[in-house]
Amino acid sequence: MFCSNRPAFVGLAAPVVLIVLFGCSPSPKEPRDARERAGGERMTLTIESPAFQNNAVVPRKHTGDGADFSPPLTWTGVPTGTVELALICDDPDAPTPEPWVHWVIAKIPASAVGLPEGVPRTGTLDTPTGAVQGVSSWPSDNLGYRGPAPPPGHGTHHYYFKLYALGSALPVSTGLTKAQLLTAMEGHVLAQAELIGTYER
Repeated sequence: MFCSNRPAFVGLAAPVVLIVLFGCSPSPKEPRDARERAGGERMTLTIESPAFQNNAVVPRKHTGDGADFSPPLTWTGVPTGTVELALICDDPDAPTPEPWVHWVIAKIPASAVGLPEGVPRTGTLDTPTGAVQGVSSWPSDNLGYRGPAPPPGHGTHHYYFKLYALGSALPVSTGLTKAQLLTAMEGHVLAQAELIGTYER
């Protein structure tokens, strides 16, 4: 169980898990995972990728040095009451004041069990139906996924794929920023899970 911004790392055989405790209010910036449902029932949300293990290297084809395809992602344990899901991928090791944003995607249906490899870089998606993509930190051509591209010689960077289960439909649309998504999610996060990939040049 991970309860901090820098969790202990485990392999794919033991994917990242966060215990859901319903009823607490999330932080306005980074929603927390813990909340407990009435009656004490606990559920676990997990996210993983068939392309790389947790805290392992992101394959080249999913980076700016390769084809820059988004990696396939799968998840389980979406809690009862989830209306939709959202996902953010960012790099806190970037030499910038805020983590460098690589992917923002919202309005993923609660019934979805993952994202395919190579999600098209379009505003609205057919798979999963109705999901919308936001913008990355790149100054241009920034809609949808942009893979790891750290400065050469800057060491290993960590890429956090953060999945959020939400209890309400968010009033967001194509082209939203990470900050706009975090603001919209405030008070609606039922559960959160993380998968971490690494990359360096």
